[in-house]
Amino acid sequence: MKTRLIAALLIAAAAAAPAPAQVRLGGYFSLDFLKGSAPDPYAGGSIQNLTAGLFVSGEFSPAFAYALEILARSATRFEIQQAWVAFRASDSLQARAGLFLVPFGKYNESSRAFQTRLVEPPVTLGWLAPANWRDLGVLIDGRIGPVVYASYLGNGLAEADRLGAGQQFADNNGDKGRGGRIGILWGQNLEVGASYYAGRMDVEGTRNLTLKGLDATWTTENIRLAGEYAKADIANPAPFAAGTAEGWFVELALKFGGWSPIVAYQKGRYDDPFHGPGFAPPDVPGAGLSDRRSLWSVGLVYALQPNVLLKGEYDFDVRDASTRRNPVLRLQAAVHF
Repeated sequence: MKTRLIAALLIAAAAAAPAPAQVRLGGYFSLDFLKGSAPDPYAGGSIQNLTAGLFVSGEFSPAFAYALEILARSATRFEIQQAWVAFRASDSLQARAGLFLVPFGKYNESSRAFQTRLVEPPVTLGWLAPANWRDLGVLIDGRIGPVVYASYLGNGLAEADRLGAGQQFADNNGDKGRGGRIGILWGQNLEVGASYYAGRMDVEGTRNLTLKGLDATWTTENIRLAGEYAKADIANPAPFAAGTAEGWFVELALKFGGWSPIVAYQKGRYDDPFHGPGFAPPDVPGAGLSDRRSLWSVGLVYALQPNVLLKGEYDFDVRDASTRRNPVLRLQAAVHF
């Protein structure tokens, strides 16, 4: 209730702003259908993962802008995805303060259902870092010739039983998370980038987490080839060895009119003797993690309208550690306006 009240007040304030603010509204929603085999909870087929978002953005003046994005992951669960104000000195320098999506790789900032061709998110996010990773702080970004950059300082990630559960919105120690991404645009078709994050994650501020990433995207009128790689180094207390995790994915999408066939592969490794199930911060060790994941996906996307996507995806040869899981059929409808 409190989150919904705050969101409603922010929207009302933006809508009531004077005409020069140039308020813009937009939104999106998506819905999935999953069909697997026993013992999957959706073995009989399940309609789920209702997601809806609302954008409010505008300019107070040519130099000052704002944005608010509210996300609903069910009929009763609401989150603020972004809420920031920005000072725009030029195309090469913009400073934002507030809640922002962390610029680690490319996928995290453009993972909404209408922006992706895959239904299943890649292993680099949700496993090595929180899905929809956000932070409260200050972010500076811009473009200088063929170079795009982003650098930020925020509360950082908290220590949890696994990296994907480290999202926080209040700093749990005196150390700030910092990082950024730098990318190079080669002509009209290719962009390559490198990302970095570092911060102490435990309450005492003694255990450091470092994330490094690489990404590349090549696009033409009818072809899109994209991939990302991420690696995590996790500090642990003695006598536990340090933890490490890494993952990568690559996807290829073709375009034939309104149809886009796609194929993708992702793979991950996670070894951490201190965290895992049963971990209780700051010093109660968990059962440890030793996980291996791989997944093949083939799919087909149809653009029913420019703002309406219908997706079909089949995930197979799915492996967790030494276990091979059942294939899953995923259908998704995504709309934006």
